Amino acid sequence: MPKGQMPKGPRGMMLGAKGKVKKGTLKRLLQYVTKKHKKQMVIVFICIILSTVANVGGTLFLRTLIDDYITPLLSTVNPVFDSLLKAIATMACIYVVGVVSSYIYQRVMAVIAQGVLKDIRDDMFDKMEELPIRYFDTHTHGEIMSHYTNDTDTLRQMISQSLPNIISSSMTVIATFISMLYLSPLLSLFVIIFTGLILLCSNTLVKKSSKYFVAQQQSLATVNGYVEEMISGQKVIKVFTHEEKAKEAFDKLNDQLYTDMYTANKFANTLMPVANNLGNLEYVLVALVGTVMAINNVAGLTLGTIVSFLNLTRGFNMPIQQVSNQLNAVIMALAGASRIFEMMDEEKEVDDGYVTLVNAKREDGKLVECKERTGIWAWKHPHHDGTLDYVEVKGHIELRNVDFGYEPNKLVLHDVSVYAKPGQKIAFVGATGAGKTTITNLINRFYDIEDGKIRYDGININKIKKDDLRRSLGMVLQDTNLFTGTIKENIMYGKEDATDEEVIEAAKLANAHNFIMHLPNGYDTMLTNNGAQLSQGQRQLISIARAAINNPPVMILDEATSSIDTRTEKIVQDGMDKLMEGRTVFVIAHRLSTVRNSKAIMVLDHGRIIERGSHDELIEQKGQYYQLYTGAFELE
Repeated sequence: MPKGQMPKGPRGMMLGAKGKVKKGTLKRLLQYVTKKHKKQMVIVFICIILSTVANVGGTLFLRTLIDDYITPLLSTVNPVFDSLLKAIATMACIYVVGVVSSYIYQRVMAVIAQGVLKDIRDDMFDKMEELPIRYFDTHTHGEIMSHYTNDTDTLRQMISQSLPNIISSSMTVIATFISMLYLSPLLSLFVIIFTGLILLCSNTLVKKSSKYFVAQQQSLATVNGYVEEMISGQKVIKVFTHEEKAKEAFDKLNDQLYTDMYTANKFANTLMPVANNLGNLEYVLVALVGTVMAINNVAGLTLGTIVSFLNLTRGFNMPIQQVSNQLNAVIMALAGASRIFEMMDEEKEVDDGYVTLVNAKREDGKLVECKERTGIWAWKHPHHDGTLDYVEVKGHIELRNVDFGYEPNKLVLHDVSVYAKPGQKIAFVGATGAGKTTITNLINRFYDIEDGKIRYDGININKIKKDDLRRSLGMVLQDTNLFTGTIKENIMYGKEDATDEEVIEAAKLANAHNFIMHLPNGYDTMLTNNGAQLSQGQRQLISIARAAINNPPVMILDEATSSIDTRTEKIVQDGMDKLMEGRTVFVIAHRLSTVRNSKAIMVLDHGRIIERGSHDELIEQKGQYYQLYTGAFELE
């Protein structure tokens, strides 16, 4: 696509309309929990049930302990404590079962959480590798990285903490309520009314905070995207003394994040003290009402019953408060999950091609497929009638009347036709945004054309599988991308099964061998941070070697020498000249001296080819190319 331009798209719109969590997100997330962890979840549920029964059972046992063991001893002259000690031991055993069960399910949930996050990260990365270039052109790297960091961290907290707490609290509320009805239906009715008031207050606060927690995740992704952009552009910022402007822009984004986080947590932090104080008030009122009922012998309430009921009241309200407190964490997690699933639901790169690239050899004057590398590639072209053709890959590229736009109804290329015969060098020149890089993006099908035809050795490229098409194309970009690993591994990126001899041969072809051998560890020198320890020219030579090692019949050189000095350019250009021998080559260059020997030079302006011909022919025409070459008109 044109440098300096970015196709407009839904940048950051990962939560659906108005920043709301998309419907079905929770169900989809729970499927990850149950998909590979069914047995572990069964263990969790059993332990939660045991923990709930133990806690409620221990509370109910208080009534028996007080009414049947402690109260009788108070009126005995010489009390014997053996039976009381046995009862206390029984009660202790009940609570121990609850503690052990709680410990087990929390440990298991921690394991499940990490397993789910691993599965989600695997699926995210797999999907990311299947997405078209358009997606990465419309989303910042920081936004995408936020899915792997902030969004997954909210899921970890939800699965390992919030989810088991909600399940446990829900079971506890049910078991406790049944026990309360068993002890005193009248007091239970009073508790239900008061609990309704607590839930009403909690629901109001949760509603207010939830929308800000969702907004918080969006603001956090925006801040991350900006920080990533500023880190990668630090040299530019300092060269143009743009530090203060960068600070101002960051302050605005950070202020928005602060506002969202502050507002969300303001309501969330209000929830607990409000719920706790209302719960304490309820506890006191239940104690007063229960005492009055016991004194007046209403419904046969005893001291043991009141004590047990008060503990059940606390055990009834506490889980409700815990659920309320966990709701904000759940909302944040669902917001993160919604953003993750939004990316996973993006349309993957469509590939409806059926023509494949194979190794071939000649037998009786015909091409036949073979497994070993012979130096001859062929297109394996099946037809609808069942016949099969093998077309030798020569590098004949033809664009005929091609129209293209990054956005619907907004073309950036108009009626472009280019004919490159095998072994020819075709150059594209023109101002920034004229459409030079866009043409090469169409040849390797990073984008698909709106109208027209692109043929490769007479075959419509839409019929060729994209992986095979791109394997037949070598590409050297202006911006080099070297990966963490050795120089040898970076060169082998172009051919994974390359031998050491092939690596060295490719490096020699690119004029990279000499400087590599002067490095401390030669080809085993470790590169990090995009090869920061190397010069720009050295990085470019390695990228040329990487493109050369697979010996592709077609090469695309996208301003490969524009960011290096003149002396280094001669070395790089010499390497590229060796690389271009016998290949069809498309060259994009601002330095017109590098394209003088091209078979044909295409001059583009606003997506149209306005001049074409050899260097001498264009000079004779004295058009725009002549003006560019003589300096009468400069490329912008």
